[in-house]
Order: sequence, then C-alpha cells, then structure tokens
Amino acid sequence: MKSLEEVVRELPPDLQQEVQDFARYLLESKVRPKRSKMRLTWAGALSEFRDQYTSLDLQKKALEWWGD
Repeated sequence: MKSLEEVVRELPPDLQQEVQDFARYLLESKVRPKRSKMRLTWAGALSEFRDQYTSLDLQKKALEWWGD
C-alpha cells in the first residue's frame, strides 16, 4: 500500500494544492483545540479605583499603551 505522500506526489500540481488546502482545513477545524470563551474572573478587580478614574481616562490610557 502506498503512503499518502507517494499518492499525493502522483497527482497533478493543481490537485496537490487541493489536497494541501484540505489538509490545512482539517488541521484548523478538527485537530487544533478550539479557544474557550474568555473568563471574566478579573471583573470588579479595580473597583477600588472607581472614584479616582473615569472610563474616559482609562480609554485614553489604553490607547496610549496600544500606541507604544
């Protein structure tokens, strides 16, 4: 029995590309673990600063950090 690699080598280039694309699809959709939903265990952790900063202050600071 021929190996998968041998069988693919016998295919024309356009079909080899199709096999490669399908293999990548299988890898992405079936094999790699799916990302789980984000946990919000940190929610409320900064409540002590509620009176010190506004949401606008925090947005501006976040934009500064992303700009670096």
